[in-house]
Amino acid sequence: MELVDALRRLGGSARSAELAKMLDVSEETVRRTIKALNKVGAVQRVHGGAFLAGPQSASSFARRISENQKEKARIAALAAGHVRDGMAVFLDVGSTTAFVAEELRQKSDLTVVTNSIGVAQSLANHNGNRVHFLGGEMQSNERGTFGFIAEQQLRRFALDMAVLSADALSAKHGVLYHSAEEAQLASVAADCAQKVAVAIAHPKFAETAPHCGPDPRRVTVLFTDQDPGKKLSAALTGWGVKTEVALSGKGD
Repeated sequence: MELVDALRRLGGSARSAELAKMLDVSEETVRRTIKALNKVGAVQRVHGGAFLAGPQSASSFARRISENQKEKARIAALAAGHVRDGMAVFLDVGSTTAFVAEELRQKSDLTVVTNSIGVAQSLANHNGNRVHFLGGEMQSNERGTFGFIAEQQLRRFALDMAVLSADALSAKHGVLYHSAEEAQLASVAADCAQKVAVAIAHPKFAETAPHCGPDPRRVTVLFTDQDPGKKLSAALTGWGVKTEVALSGKGD
């Protein structure tokens, strides 16, 4: 169970490459081990790595990142195409933005600001990136930091682009969140960014949540995997939000 111990030391989640380096084995060996441990419920296999299985896994980030993986991967590739080398980018704790972070490993010299442990792990010490991990109160179920300190630190940055997740997208209210702290941090990020992108898969179009995020007129572009439908599309157009759809490829 050396891999499980390594995951604990790395905060409960890690990329396969990190685990291979720590355990001094090949990435293929790590992937095989993760697959075996996933079958017995010791870990949860996710895109690019693994999470420790735990009592909260049914309602945690680990569950969310395992949902709609093909759609999120397509959305992430679309979003990453808008990021150029050397840009200053904010990525939040969302499961789709975790896929975006993986895509951004192809970029270089980024200034990455994030409240996500997973994003920081993916992009720190890679291709000349500088990663700033926001302080604040740690919420283990979201694997990130929130609150006044995180918001104050974020306000110190001038961002080229903020890539945000959301729990729902409403034709009346715009971007919605279940967590008031996440909604507030997203609003701060939007205020600091020249370009604001929301990256979500289509099931969020049918969801609702109680907390409003950034003013929808601050959002520049929606990256998603299906057309939002007539009502929501009309609202997005009215707010000046461009919609870009990552189309399904063969084999998806």
